[in-house]
Amino acid sequence: MEAVQTNNRTYNRTLVVVVMMIAMAAGALMQTSLGTAIPSLMKAFDINLSTAQQATTWFLLFNGMMVPLSAYLANRIPTTVLHMIAYALLFVGVLVTMSTPENSGSWWIFIVGRIISAMAFGIMMPMMQIVILNMYAPEERGAAMGAMGLVIGMVPAIGPTLSGWILKQDHTFWGFTLSDSWRSTFLIPLVITGIALVLTPFLMRNVVPTKKVKLDFLSLFLSTIGFGLFLWGFTNVGSHGWGNVPNVLVPIFAGVFLIVIFVWRQLKLSNPFLDVKVFLTKDFTIPSVVGILAMMAMFGVEMMLPTYLQNVRGLSAFDSGLTLLWGALLMGVFSAISGALYNKVGAKVLGMVGFAILGLGTFPFLFLTPETPTIIISVLYGVRMAGIAMAMMPMTTKAMAALPDAKTSHGTAANNTLRQVANSVVVALLTSVVQNVINNNTPSNHMKVTEPLRYASKMLDASLDGFKIAFLISLGFAVLGFILAFFVKSEKEEA
Repeated sequence: MEAVQTNNRTYNRTLVVVVMMIAMAAGALMQTSLGTAIPSLMKAFDINLSTAQQATTWFLLFNGMMVPLSAYLANRIPTTVLHMIAYALLFVGVLVTMSTPENSGSWWIFIVGRIISAMAFGIMMPMMQIVILNMYAPEERGAAMGAMGLVIGMVPAIGPTLSGWILKQDHTFWGFTLSDSWRSTFLIPLVITGIALVLTPFLMRNVVPTKKVKLDFLSLFLSTIGFGLFLWGFTNVGSHGWGNVPNVLVPIFAGVFLIVIFVWRQLKLSNPFLDVKVFLTKDFTIPSVVGILAMMAMFGVEMMLPTYLQNVRGLSAFDSGLTLLWGALLMGVFSAISGALYNKVGAKVLGMVGFAILGLGTFPFLFLTPETPTIIISVLYGVRMAGIAMAMMPMTTKAMAALPDAKTSHGTAANNTLRQVANSVVVALLTSVVQNVINNNTPSNHMKVTEPLRYASKMLDASLDGFKIAFLISLGFAVLGFILAFFVKSEKEEA
């Protein structure tokens, strides 16, 4: 572990990364571990699938809203202080969510906790990339970003499995009896966040230079409200349908209008709140979009598959999580492999191979039945996650390498803003598709009384049809990613 200096103080880069990875693990678990717990939330709060998925979409919404602010915060607040603020917010958010009473009237408290956690994670994700880019030379960043990929990729992937295992256990914590309860899924993130918060003052260092940057409040308003309205509109699709004017179409178009004004203002400012000019660099934009497609493909199936396994296949939360375990493990293995291969073969080759594998692993999902063996689902999911790991982090590293060091904070914020917006949209999109197909194909209540077995069979078919369309959309992301990866600059990165 090599010691380096900043501000005349010696520190260890590896330990700094370890602290960030610990905290990121908690944030990433908060982001995706609810996938397996969605059916439990539906039962506990007496809500439908669309409402339950708001726990994810609202998280992604506020996560995306916070990311543009991260560039300003990274340049204005010392690295150690900013990390402590983010970790404290995450701890509070997890605790609020975990403490929500079980009734439909308290669902908003659960969402508030998710929002607080999302605000913290919206700071943590870009800061981790900014810190790594400031600590490591260009030739070292591939391995460092590969290590980060273990957290950004593997932990969200392992979240559903870990959540399913936790839901099967009995716990007592601060007076709560957590027997087969959704609350238990927050135990590990809470403890991990607490550990990171305690370690930060001792191991974190102010590696990102700070400067007095004036906050453009108008830009902050435009970005927050613009992205917020846009994502809120997509969040409402599952509950209200695409044709709903006040809850879906108005916020989406209003959000787009404010985002356009925001972008126009950034192009005019000498010191922009978010330097959108980074997208004028083709070598940054194309890999960023390709990496985002990989993330969307991961979220698309990752959020839908546990619900399919429990609602269609009838598996328990633990068994559905266990089915996805190999995918999580392969995600970690191939994240490390792609990091090691980055300097040897380049992002383009890794991206094209990764998306090809992703497509091959996704296509069979279009033919799932209520009787498909879980071992086949597990293998296919593992193939998908291996492909995503090979494509996602190399593309992010390639994108950031195209920018000068002075632009890394803005490039990171821009990349993560698009990523979170895209993730919010894909979760809302797929949830609405599944919910709408189910609603449109639900048999009459009369059949439920007169022919209960036939009613149950038709409901099962309706759910399965909805999931198949969601998987088809995810396959589309893989195909589009493969095509765009072809246009990534092909020069191999120098060792």
